[in-house]
Amino acid sequence: MVHVAYEDAVAYAKWAGKWLPTEAEWEFAARGGLSEKIFPWGDEFKKGGRWMANSHQGHFPNEDTGADRFTGNAPVAQFPPNGYGLYDVGGNVWEWVSDWYRPDYYARLVVAGGVARNPQGPDSPYDPSEPNEKKRVHRGGSFLCTDQYCSRYMVGTRGKGDVSTGTNHLGFRCVRSLRMEEAVK
Repeated sequence: MVHVAYEDAVAYAKWAGKWLPTEAEWEFAARGGLSEKIFPWGDEFKKGGRWMANSHQGHFPNEDTGADRFTGNAPVAQFPPNGYGLYDVGGNVWEWVSDWYRPDYYARLVVAGGVARNPQGPDSPYDPSEPNEKKRVHRGGSFLCTDQYCSRYMVGTRGKGDVSTGTNHLGFRCVRSLRMEEAVK
């Protein structure tokens, strides 16, 4: 689903008995068990010459050649899953996560005492380029990402967006806890 503002994504997740992941949860899941790799599938953008994600090919922004078979959104699962069986964690559409956007959040964690285990995100938003806008983090990149422009289909990168924004290259992924489900049984 695309064209979804943050509050609508949260409402759907709650209705489904789930929630939006934190940025840290999203990245852990997107890595699929790989560590220190550039992409969810490894270090090569095209693994063995094969397209691994829906992205923009050609001259950005006016020409997407569709070399990966798509010019725009692709249906889910058109590219191989990551090591945890998750599809489209790189490319296709950006995904809302629950964290407020602050460009200095991770640097502040380091100053405060080193590496945080499963950080939950900042308490408030702050974007120095638009300090009055409330923004949340986007992860995963989209079909508009290209090495000429954003390349944010790399698993460690992030985007940001106003919470009221919904576009054709922004969606969400719900999460659930297996431990919570087991406790309910």
